[in-house]
Amino acid sequence: MTVPGLPEVFRGTVAVASGLVTPDLLRGPQFARVLPDTYVRAELCPPDLRLRSLAAYAWAGPGAILCGYSAAELLGASCAPRDAPAEVAVTAVRAGPRSRAGVVRVRRDLLHPDDITELGGLRTTGRIRTAFDLARRLPPVEGVVAVDALARGAFAPDLLREFAARHPGLRGVRKVLDAVCWADARSGSPPETRLRLILVRAGLPWPVPQHPVVDGRNEILWLDLAYPAALLGVEYDGGGHFATPEAARADARRHTRLVAEGWRVLRYTAQDMRRAPGRIVAEVRHALGPTHRDAAQRAGKIHNSR
Repeated sequence: MTVPGLPEVFRGTVAVASGLVTPDLLRGPQFARVLPDTYVRAELCPPDLRLRSLAAYAWAGPGAILCGYSAAELLGASCAPRDAPAEVAVTAVRAGPRSRAGVVRVRRDLLHPDDITELGGLRTTGRIRTAFDLARRLPPVEGVVAVDALARGAFAPDLLREFAARHPGLRGVRKVLDAVCWADARSGSPPETRLRLILVRAGLPWPVPQHPVVDGRNEILWLDLAYPAALLGVEYDGGGHFATPEAARADARRHTRLVAEGWRVLRYTAQDMRRAPGRIVAEVRHALGPTHRDAAQRAGKIHNSR
């Protein structure tokens, strides 16, 4: 149902007072209540993280600031699990909204004005503050995933060292510094970061994320991860590769063009990464061979020293 003037997420009392809906209509099947007095249109359910975040923002009231995974989502740096709760920071220490398990996590953080940005009328923590918060709260791998996603095309991960130095008393600062050591803003997606970490944390050389290969038609083919000296690519195979017959054919043509340029490409799925990380490491190590492995290792040391 579309009601003129009604946003995706709205407070029920405000919509009724404005004459956009009636109380009976609000209680009907056309709308779904996601938080107290906070509704979305039923056709938008189940709400994704973006919509849950908008609902949390409307529900939390004046002074609310989207943070954590919610801020990352609104900033275009999606890196959260599918069922992650919305996250919102409020200034009140004791009063105000409380967390609701599985739906919204309320944080009572002190935020400097420079830590906050505005997006379409919504206040969120900025990219660096969001990366800092996620890296210090998440498990190590997912902390690096968040830093990569937020840094991509926006800032050098090393800036988090300076930010951490200004907040030495906050819990988890050491985790942020560790995440910076493994981060790479060139990563193309969260699964690619996870795949890279499987390799480098097992002692393999650091691959080049998003490596361009110019083919015989003078067109660029991008590899998720690459060891250029060995002409070896390592790629994440997501569902999009085979979403349609045309996508599958395009993927096959791309692979053929890479092979024609002398590249070998190892491809892994999310299931491979979850269940067989050791096999991935063994296969990449074997494919590199001792000569190329040593050369790539030296290149990785140069990268890590920058």
